[in-house]
Amino acid sequence: MTDPDPNPNAPIRTITIVGGGTAGWMTAALLSRLFLGAYTIRLIESEEIGTIGVGEATIPAIRTFNGLAGIDEYEMVRATQATFKLGIEFRNWREPGHSYIHGFGKIGQDLYWLHCHQFWLKEAARGRAKHLDHYALNTLAARMNRFAMPDPSNPYSPMADLDYAYHFDASLYARYLRGRAEAAGVERIEGRIVAAKARASDGFLDHVVLADGRTVDGDLFIDCSGMRALLIGEAMGVGYEDWSQWLLCDRALAVPSVRGGGLLTPYTRSTAHGAGWQWRIPLQHRTGNGHVYASGFTSDDEAATTLLAHLDTPALGDPRAVRFRPGKRIRAWEKNVVALGLAGGFLEPLESTSIHLIQTGLLRLIALFPGRGFHAVDREEYNRQTDFEYRDVRDFIIAHYKVTNRQDTPFWQYLKHMDVPDSLAERIALFRSSARFFMHGKAELFREESWVQVLLGQGLVARHDPMVDMIPDAQASDFLKDVEEVIAEVAAAMPTHEAFIARHCRAPALPAGL
Repeated sequence: MTDPDPNPNAPIRTITIVGGGTAGWMTAALLSRLFLGAYTIRLIESEEIGTIGVGEATIPAIRTFNGLAGIDEYEMVRATQATFKLGIEFRNWREPGHSYIHGFGKIGQDLYWLHCHQFWLKEAARGRAKHLDHYALNTLAARMNRFAMPDPSNPYSPMADLDYAYHFDASLYARYLRGRAEAAGVERIEGRIVAAKARASDGFLDHVVLADGRTVDGDLFIDCSGMRALLIGEAMGVGYEDWSQWLLCDRALAVPSVRGGGLLTPYTRSTAHGAGWQWRIPLQHRTGNGHVYASGFTSDDEAATTLLAHLDTPALGDPRAVRFRPGKRIRAWEKNVVALGLAGGFLEPLESTSIHLIQTGLLRLIALFPGRGFHAVDREEYNRQTDFEYRDVRDFIIAHYKVTNRQDTPFWQYLKHMDVPDSLAERIALFRSSARFFMHGKAELFREESWVQVLLGQGLVARHDPMVDMIPDAQASDFLKDVEEVIAEVAAAMPTHEAFIARHCRAPALPAGL
């Protein structure tokens, strides 16, 4: 980096991305698309260093990123062996044998100003309602293994509110984005970074040094080096805020298995075990599996045995271990270094937020993109928004562990009785009072429907809003019955997930070994 420009608002010239993988190539693909050659963009990665690549499930906002990056949806699905995702099934979380789905999209419809779940609570208490999954199109369609594109042209149909995301092979997604980024002019530099040198005058990062002695400079450095955090942590010395007192899981084992011969489910599955949980992610060419667990409550060997014993199909290799520390960097933007992805923090993939946090961090950077002055007020705002977002997602994940009937192992006993952040405790107390939910800010990721499905699905006992009692019982009962019948009729008319993929975006077979 050269000395400061006399005009602090003059554009920077060079963006250097450190690290590839999903975070690095998402950054390169989007910046090269939006900035249209206005900047020199370089990405440094080493074939010697692998990527974690376990985050194969996404949430609906990924479609916003793909749209901004100019990605054709069906082309991406084919290139990444993807399937569609309507939500996440949680098995054994409330108690062994219980299941519910956290689905995307709307729950039923409103009656006057009152939300559908309020009527469900009143009728369920009287034994006159089915499982909550029957009152949202996303959840019922998922149960029936059906999928179709939403239809916003008919606002009176549940199809208008259908929402979806993807399951994809993260390594294939990164490869796909790399091809697009390089075609747009991004320079890929192969090399392993051995040092990062700051400018003596103000501590801004000046250049990085590769193992072969080459140096690569930059005006803005984006740290996508994963948990190593080569720039934000090692070079800039930014500390890490540890959240392991609430999020006990600190290790994961990942293993692919043969694609099942049964139905191709349009949802992720999360199955709770004695000291953690197991994911199942269906792809076109294989199934992704993993066990996230707390090393203080089970051994690595026991965790591997649990994982392999609960696979639907034979494993395609040995489980691969990942160690992590839940939490976040105290600052995601320091001087001229911005951390994205795992370099900025890690929250376990329970609600498929890892890729989303890359996306929002990148969009936040674009909104606050610096000139050569790198104004402190811009960095402070970026860090404030990042801090809010991480804490918001953290609370939602903690709620899955705190709100439960399970006490059958020391792990679950601790979680059920642990103290939680005040922000979460207040939200649970308000919901328990009358099943009401209020957003704390526009930046919140999980909206009312998500909290409703998770808190009720996990077994929180909540009273319905007293305003529901203003509606005559017969009218309220008929309303809920109508919602159930319409949802069932619409879901039954949708094609199967398998049939939809076969018609629109079946991926070609991969070469052996991929």
